[in-house]
Amino acid sequence: MDSINKTDFSELITDKASQNVSAELSVGENNSAVEDQNTESTPSVVSNYSTLSNEELIEALKKCLIQEVEEVKNDVESIKQAFYRNHRAEVENQKKLFLENGGVEEDFVPKPNELEETFKSLLKEFRDKKAEHLAKVEKEKQDNLLKKQQILEKMKILADAKDDVSTHINEFRALQQEWKSIGQVPPSSLSELFKQYNAYQEAFWDLIKINNELREYDFKKNLEAKIQICEAAEKLMDEPDVVTAFQHLQKLHNEWHEIGPVSRELREEIWQRFKNASTAINKKHQTYFESIRKIEEDNLAAKTALCEKIESIDFSVLKTFSEWEEATKNVLALQDEWRTIGFAPRKLNQKVFERYRHACDAFFSAKAEFFKQVRNSYAENYRKKVELCENAESLKDNTDWKETSEKFIQLQKEWKAIGPVPRKYSDELWKRFISACDYFFDQKKKNTNSLHGEELENLEKKKNLIARINSLKKSDHPNETVATLKALIEEWSTIGHVPFKEKDKVYKDFRAAVDKKYEELNIDWVSRRLETFKNNLKDMNTKGQRKLIHERDKLLHARERLNSEIATYENNLGYFTSTTQKGSKVILELERKIDTLKEESRLIEEKIRLIEDNL
Repeated sequence: MDSINKTDFSELITDKASQNVSAELSVGENNSAVEDQNTESTPSVVSNYSTLSNEELIEALKKCLIQEVEEVKNDVESIKQAFYRNHRAEVENQKKLFLENGGVEEDFVPKPNELEETFKSLLKEFRDKKAEHLAKVEKEKQDNLLKKQQILEKMKILADAKDDVSTHINEFRALQQEWKSIGQVPPSSLSELFKQYNAYQEAFWDLIKINNELREYDFKKNLEAKIQICEAAEKLMDEPDVVTAFQHLQKLHNEWHEIGPVSRELREEIWQRFKNASTAINKKHQTYFESIRKIEEDNLAAKTALCEKIESIDFSVLKTFSEWEEATKNVLALQDEWRTIGFAPRKLNQKVFERYRHACDAFFSAKAEFFKQVRNSYAENYRKKVELCENAESLKDNTDWKETSEKFIQLQKEWKAIGPVPRKYSDELWKRFISACDYFFDQKKKNTNSLHGEELENLEKKKNLIARINSLKKSDHPNETVATLKALIEEWSTIGHVPFKEKDKVYKDFRAAVDKKYEELNIDWVSRRLETFKNNLKDMNTKGQRKLIHERDKLLHARERLNSEIATYENNLGYFTSTTQKGSKVILELERKIDTLKEESRLIEEKIRLIEDNL
């Protein structure tokens, strides 16, 4: 025992494990050890959904959503293909009926399909579920790989133990049970993982020299389990559904690798039995899919030929309506033929469909362009009137009555300037447009009637306030009088709108009364204007920063204009002399204008400062 415990483990792996495991893994490790991890990519047999209606297909898809993703993923793909095949057929039938009834190709609009929205929603739900499932499976595989690697490290330690290793039997068996309880790992790690697992098992049992009865008992139990797997695999050879047989075989391979070794003299025999059954099933599976691939290749050739026929149509020689209609019949016949052909190989199916779709789109786009040139003016007029309808509908709830009224009047002028549209749209568009106009003006009329009484009341308040300003007497305490006047100005700003016709007159009277009182109080012109502006500024504040920014920009332009005028007048002073009476008068007049302009500039500077303080 001491000599065995001191054996270098790396030598033991090279010698014993490689000999003991090679017989069981050398043949199958490159096939079964990897095959059992690739079941996700194997297509499953699905029901024939081509005979179902779209309502039935939606119900079938709903049932798939409550099942496991792996069990129904191919069914979902078949359901999707059947649904859109039905959908395209329905649209084509609608178009065909439309054309037979005298309709024009570019006027055709498929009927809304509520089933398609429901189907897309269910399909998205399945894709989300599938993505979640795949992510979960991949994470579980990575977690399982880490767990099994940790178990292998523990097995290695036990197999290399220097103490009485017979005391570790229960611990080693527990590791074996834990190993079996762990699920799948990434396929790329599978082969090496099982090599190490079986090698450590062999090394451990050889190292501790366990008694033959216990070892033979394990060999016997393992042999019984592997015989059962062989029998199950041999039974699968008679399974008519080759895809189902192949999938079950992968599960048997997983079970096989979880079972421990059998006696050395039986290892090759039992493995060869399992391998023979696996080979037969794999061959049937391969033959089955080769036959499918042959059919798909034929379908690809047929679809490619149809694409070439559509692509070969020379649009430049189609000059009349009848020529285009004849070409259209030919293309529609080719489309009918396309729908009778099955799927092409998966990797090329989408590509050949895109080629077909592109060829059809090119044909119908050229046809549409031909008709568009003939009826271009109608289409353009229709677009413009739809846009006017949308503009009117977006404005109809606006309560800025004055500005919006002007916009509606402008829209009505534009409407009259636009020419006719196709007759079938004419009444519909006019009703849509006039409904929006009538709605707005009805609302305006109702609102105007309710506001008129309030505006008359505000007018009376403002007239009374002007009378109070005019009656204001200069007292011995000028500051008190100024404060009273400012309070009256503040009160003016709190009174609402007056009738539009009276607005300018009442404001002019107010401005005259205020200016008169400021003159009586000997308050300079700039201060008077600033007090009034402060009052106006409060009103602008209620309308938001946009109004303030607009006012500031207007004042900045005014300041630039005044400064330019001041510079011009100051420059002109140099051209005159005060030596004559006439020259002196001109100079005095220029200096007076310059002083006035500078006062105005100072007032504007103060107004700009007040606005920026409020921004």
